Amino acid sequence: MNQLKVNQRLTIASLHEQGWSKRKIARELALDRATVRKYLAGSTSKSPTPHTGSITLPESKSPTHPHIGSPVHPGPASVCDPWEEPIDKAWQAGLSVQRIYQDLVAEHQFPGSYHAVRRFVRRRHGKAAELPFRRMEVAPGQEMQVDFGQGAWVVDNGKRRKTHLVRCVLSHSRKGYSEAVWRQTAESFIRCLENAFRHVGGVTATVVIDNLKAGVIQADWFDPELNPKLEDFARHYGTAILPTKPVMPRHKGKVEAGVKYAQNNAVKGRSFESLAAQNLFLAEWERTVADTRIHGTTRPQVGKRFAEVEQPVLRPLPAMIFPAFEEAPRTVHRDGYVEFRRAYYSGPPEYVGRQVWVRHETRLVRIYNTRREQIALHAGAEPGKFTTDPAHIHSRKRHLIERGVDHLLDQCRLLGPLTGTWAEAMHQARGPQGLRVMLGLLQLAEKHPVARLEKAAATATHHGAWRLRDLKRLLDQPANVVQLDFLETHPLIRPLDAYRIEPAANLPPSNPIP
Repeated sequence: MNQLKVNQRLTIASLHEQGWSKRKIARELALDRATVRKYLAGSTSKSPTPHTGSITLPESKSPTHPHIGSPVHPGPASVCDPWEEPIDKAWQAGLSVQRIYQDLVAEHQFPGSYHAVRRFVRRRHGKAAELPFRRMEVAPGQEMQVDFGQGAWVVDNGKRRKTHLVRCVLSHSRKGYSEAVWRQTAESFIRCLENAFRHVGGVTATVVIDNLKAGVIQADWFDPELNPKLEDFARHYGTAILPTKPVMPRHKGKVEAGVKYAQNNAVKGRSFESLAAQNLFLAEWERTVADTRIHGTTRPQVGKRFAEVEQPVLRPLPAMIFPAFEEAPRTVHRDGYVEFRRAYYSGPPEYVGRQVWVRHETRLVRIYNTRREQIALHAGAEPGKFTTDPAHIHSRKRHLIERGVDHLLDQCRLLGPLTGTWAEAMHQARGPQGLRVMLGLLQLAEKHPVARLEKAAATATHHGAWRLRDLKRLLDQPANVVQLDFLETHPLIRPLDAYRIEPAANLPPSNPIP
């Protein structure tokens, strides 16, 4: 027969006397059933006598719970009964069931299993006592909580359509605002927040929201990624958006209760012919019912507490409402344009292939980088049209003519004062054709010395020669050829009138030659 420890043999005998079967004893003590059977068969003739130094079982306790005072429900005996006292002490000290089991095995040679200890603890103490929630009360004007719920049905021509109920509650006074919307989009959510601020006549320091897709792109308790449009709204109104911890609705318990209150008291069992009719009813219900109630927690009348305590400390509203706009992420194409609402807008060349945010307002289109910094501004274009900012054309892709007449004239003046004078006069004489002539002049400057170009430009200006070929001919002349200008006046040259022959006075006319 296998040699068992004294405490194991005593436990087998005790459980057998209490009516446990051999199978159950073997399973509970993690022993072979044959070992239990052999031991019980050998122990019927004589009782085992404890050796010197063996473990003495603690005295049995009363069936009354030692700390609560309520009777323990009777049940089958447990292998943990002999260790009731150390288990109770360990549980009172806040140790886990796993830790209690480990200490029993290490310090008391406990023969049972972990599951036996867990069942014993649950039978005596129930589930682990949870720490009480801490109530979070905030100062007036500090916080507004927002949440969605299901609104009343809208029945139009026999067709039912579901609505969503937005409930905004000021955490201090419990002043509420309710609005029904068709969809939970970012635009409708922002408009509800704005309407709530306008309804209460001020702005709270923070707004606590759920991790709904309309407001939060990536939920994270420490660093959530908000919808960029919602971030702009918060900056516009001077507030901070604080999403709750994921799967933690008690972080906004005030509005959770507020949504249930509005659903049960305002819209339950009702239907409306239109969304506008439902919102008119909710506005009247807030004024006549929700504001006049005595709140079960704060006790004062909600509307009175809001008017006397919270409304005076709300932050002022901005002068203008948050602008309505539509925005979406886009990628700058290889041609330097982004497409939005089937129109095309240029972006800086360094953003080609990168993602940007395009915002379409009433008449403007703004382009932002991922840091929400504006990098381009355009007037709204019709579908199929291209809008280009000249600053977005790279210098290597920009033709000189595109830079304008003034730029070309400045480049010609840099060659020399006489060359610049010829270019200005040529442009005045030839008009738009002079743009290409100036391009040719700049190319000539790359092949000829500036001094020769200045001399040729002076000669061409003197003669009023405004064609590029004339300038080239002057530049192609040998350097040692002296060009003599035709002089119209000189002291030694008589005027043409001096060579005119006047008819003689009083002379008869000459006879014609026959």
